[in-house]
Amino acid sequence: MANAFNVLFWGILTFSILVVIHEMGHFAAARLFKIRVHEFMVGLPGPAIRYHGKQTAYGITAIPLGGYVKIAGMEPGPEDELLPKAMKAVTDADTISADTLVSELGVDSDHAAALLYTLTDWGALKPSADNTQEYDLAIQPEMDEDADAFFSRVRRGTYRGVPAWKRITVLSMGVIVNLLTAILVFTVVLSTWGYFTQSLTLDAVLEGEAAAAADIRAGDTLTTFAGEPVEDWMQLVPAIESHDPGDTVVVGYERDGQANEATVILGESEFGTAYLGVQASIEHVEIGVFAALGESIRWTGLVFAAIVAFFNPQTFQQSMEGARGVVGISIEAAKAVENGPLDYAWLIALLSLSLGVMNILPIPPLDGGKVVLEIIEKFRGRPLERSFTIGVSLAGALLLFSFIGYVMYADFIRYF
Repeated sequence: MANAFNVLFWGILTFSILVVIHEMGHFAAARLFKIRVHEFMVGLPGPAIRYHGKQTAYGITAIPLGGYVKIAGMEPGPEDELLPKAMKAVTDADTISADTLVSELGVDSDHAAALLYTLTDWGALKPSADNTQEYDLAIQPEMDEDADAFFSRVRRGTYRGVPAWKRITVLSMGVIVNLLTAILVFTVVLSTWGYFTQSLTLDAVLEGEAAAAADIRAGDTLTTFAGEPVEDWMQLVPAIESHDPGDTVVVGYERDGQANEATVILGESEFGTAYLGVQASIEHVEIGVFAALGESIRWTGLVFAAIVAFFNPQTFQQSMEGARGVVGISIEAAKAVENGPLDYAWLIALLSLSLGVMNILPIPPLDGGKVVLEIIEKFRGRPLERSFTIGVSLAGALLLFSFIGYVMYADFIRYF
């Protein structure tokens, strides 16, 4: 196993790369629609080294694990009806404090502070350089622009100020970029270097198992299973598992150029599924760009199927055998680096694909869950209550962190 420093370093770097790829999608879509983006940060929120661009601050936080994009106007719940009046009060005064807003609007200090926070998040206000209790206009009205027009212009630069289809696009672009990155890397790697695959020519036949009992040997090439032709190993495995242990099937194979058949009584695997007891040999396959693209899309489908299998009680335990959490991914990343840049690029693509597929799930706070909430609000005709949105997101987060914790526990059992 790779040493602890390498595991930590490559684990942090790998997760940062994945999150930056994902957040770049959100960032690009927001900027395309002229929505203000306050921050694009690598790492968890906290102290950071920042470079302030024209509109966005870029940087690395003290905990460089993951990352985030802070987009203006993404606070859940209905907008405060007093926001236009609060904006007019600020515009008239040019500089304002919460106390002034309390007297002008007749609200309490908490409500006034919330209004100022929202307008600051929209990019309309900024803390005054002369007085920490006051706020200055960060955007100036245009000539002959009245208060309502000014408010509408500022609001159009926020997440809530654009149409629903644009908000859904912003939410979806992280997933889309993850998937496109994975398909691109897979296609380049496969078309340049080809790939290794499991062949139907057997490398080994396990002693005492079903195939050995039927005199199937290493070097034989399987051709049919239960009367149906098999063209590759990925077709053979589900064909076997579609039967029950103890079933009798006819297996066709070639040996020394001669076609043969054997009657096999299937055994039982450790997962309780039917078991033939053979191991595939590995062969190298070279393919062109278009074939590589098709293979990449097929891999995408396989990852979708693997994620769905976690929600099937019959396949959950088997799916967990192949799952890796933060610890496992860090260890596998360090191993991939030791094997060379090709293996690491392949791992990044596979993880990017997995991250994208996971984020499609309709569970807040995942992107797929947020899209569902946006669609509900669209048909409802008004935003969902803030308390409901936060409650659903907290419940989803609890479910996700429970799953992450379970996978991390499985990692420790597997590796340590």
